[in-house]
Amino acid sequence: MLSDREVLSTLEMLKNEHLDVRTVTLGVSLFDCAGHDPEKFKENVQRKIFRLAGNLVKVCDEIGIRYGIPVVNKRVAVSPIAVAACSFSRPQMVEVARKLDETAADIGIDFIGGFGALVEKGFTEGDRALIAAIPEALASTRRVCSSVNVASTRAGINMDAVYLMGKTIKDAAELTREADGIACAKLCVFANIPEDVPFMAGAYLGVGEPDSVINVGVSGPGVVKKAIDRARAANPHLDLGALSDIIKRTSFKVTRVGELIGRQVAEKLGVPFGVVDLSLAPTPNVGDSVGEIFQSLGLQSIGVPGTTAALALLNDAVKKGGAFASSYVGGLSGAFIPVSEDLNIAAAASRGYLSMEKLEAMTSVCSVGLDMVALAGDTSAETLAGIIADEMAIGVINKKTTAARLIPVPGKKAGEKASFGGLLGEAVIIAVSSNFGSREFISLGGRIPAPIHSLIN
Repeated sequence: MLSDREVLSTLEMLKNEHLDVRTVTLGVSLFDCAGHDPEKFKENVQRKIFRLAGNLVKVCDEIGIRYGIPVVNKRVAVSPIAVAACSFSRPQMVEVARKLDETAADIGIDFIGGFGALVEKGFTEGDRALIAAIPEALASTRRVCSSVNVASTRAGINMDAVYLMGKTIKDAAELTREADGIACAKLCVFANIPEDVPFMAGAYLGVGEPDSVINVGVSGPGVVKKAIDRARAANPHLDLGALSDIIKRTSFKVTRVGELIGRQVAEKLGVPFGVVDLSLAPTPNVGDSVGEIFQSLGLQSIGVPGTTAALALLNDAVKKGGAFASSYVGGLSGAFIPVSEDLNIAAAASRGYLSMEKLEAMTSVCSVGLDMVALAGDTSAETLAGIIADEMAIGVINKKTTAARLIPVPGKKAGEKASFGGLLGEAVIIAVSSNFGSREFISLGGRIPAPIHSLIN
């Protein structure tokens, strides 16, 4: 049972430290909607999402008010469309995306994920049609998100898919040139993608998941920062081991709150409860930044030497505390380091503390990857593919999830600012060295073999 002091500290988190449930995501399987008639498929999809998710927003709001814990985002994740609609052509895939967007608007959610494919070992015709449809689908919709898994530790890295995604990102950026390439903000390229991610843009419902399920993503960077600040103010001699323990205890309480809300929503909707994703998800608001935690740990700024070690400590402590608080932990479960979505990280990038190389190094210990990184508009498809390949290699070799959400901003250069609006925030465009230095390597294609793990060094 929680002590009086722990109850009071949880209330303080809610009142003053930005504690919220960042997202409740309802997974909906579309495999029973499959067929060869596109019109019938779209009708089945719309009917099923309405039936299962029609009350999602209302129920989340009711539960949030009852416990005084806001649910910030309500979302739906569906089966990979490349699988559920595998017989459709590129134009038909675009029409499916528009139907998903229309349905999402009708039920009042902010994003719907799952317009994606799993191609780590090769392509089906459905995969090719879906990837070809991504630029137009994301440019012509507001709420549809897409993810493509191009690598896994068991399969290796599909370099043909990596190159194709480099070209796809370029095309998506050009189609939304007037909005700084915002379509790319809804597109993630993954290695080892989990099947139960509640966060966008990577959310989808995997083939091993139930017909419908509630997955929850907690937040809490502001809560963790305040806990560290209070502890160091009370005892300036605390070492990193003691601070790790404080983060762990804080994560425990945050996770219990997330699981409480998730189970209540699941019960009310009559669907199973899935997992809690322990990721620390920032916002572009002061006091709710992952980057500020690094300063609380004694670093001048996120990005200076020591940052990767601090991120490793933070991630590990959050996972240990969260795993003890919940029986079902899943998704990404780490610290997001999205450049544009975190005010402090964006500022560190603009001051030169965060380079592409430092961000990449940090992703070797976080659970997400290069996230919301704005690049110059003339960054070539081969260079984008090279960056993606590097990020996939980190995930494949280290048996972890990594992702790349890259935004080549049309017409802008390194040092200029790109703005994406709302929670997507804004960021200074980061320089990339040797824009055309990857061309020959990327053009080789093929599949980089899966790594051997018995000879570890």
